[in-house]
Amino acid sequence: MKKHLIFLAGAVLAILMVFSGCGRSAKKAAEAAEKARADSIAAVQHAQDSIKALKQVEKKKVAAEKFASLPAEPVFDIVTNLGTMRVKLYSKTPKHRDNFAKLSLEGYYDGLLFHRVINGFMIQGGDPLTRDTSAVARYGTGGPDYKIPAEFVPEYKHKKGALAAARQGDQANPYRESSGSQFYIVQSPEACAQLDGAYTVFGETISGLDVIDKIAAVRTNARDLPLKPVQILEIKLVEE
Repeated sequence: MKKHLIFLAGAVLAILMVFSGCGRSAKKAAEAAEKARADSIAAVQHAQDSIKALKQVEKKKVAAEKFASLPAEPVFDIVTNLGTMRVKLYSKTPKHRDNFAKLSLEGYYDGLLFHRVINGFMIQGGDPLTRDTSAVARYGTGGPDYKIPAEFVPEYKHKKGALAAARQGDQANPYRESSGSQFYIVQSPEACAQLDGAYTVFGETISGLDVIDKIAAVRTNARDLPLKPVQILEIKLVEE
């Protein structure tokens, strides 16, 4: 009986060792499979990033070529999910004209939101942070790491459809320099008249005034952010 028990114990131990070995092998196989999967994902991501980088380089090259041959007062279509506004940029505000044109041609504005909409006043967009829904608390603070010197031209007023540069308030920005990318479009000349000579107007809407009203009429929250996104699909040069 004792010999049988010893034999049984030995058999059980052998079986356990076999299962233990199988378990280790299975674990190693699973780890190897996971590593192969991670390597594959990384390779695909690297390829996608490379393609994206090449496309960006090509886009900037094309943008530079178009920028070099722009007319004195270029025309752009601001294409949104609620319609298209066609704007003309002014020649007497060259710094703002060139900045807006360059960013537009490079696709900087593609996918951004109108993040501040006030019916009876204006609609504002151009903040790159609006691509990130987790940054909603900071909407209105983003942009490139530069400002544009003010270019106040007395004849350029805040008429309906006027295209103007957003900026920080006078206390933080005594020289009234403009944001590097954020802009607004006037809906109400009466409400915006107080901004004449204080904010740079650098263009005007030549068609699509009804789209301004359509955007201004959307429902917003307490921070003037539309409840349903109003998105800039692209801003493209109108090539006559």
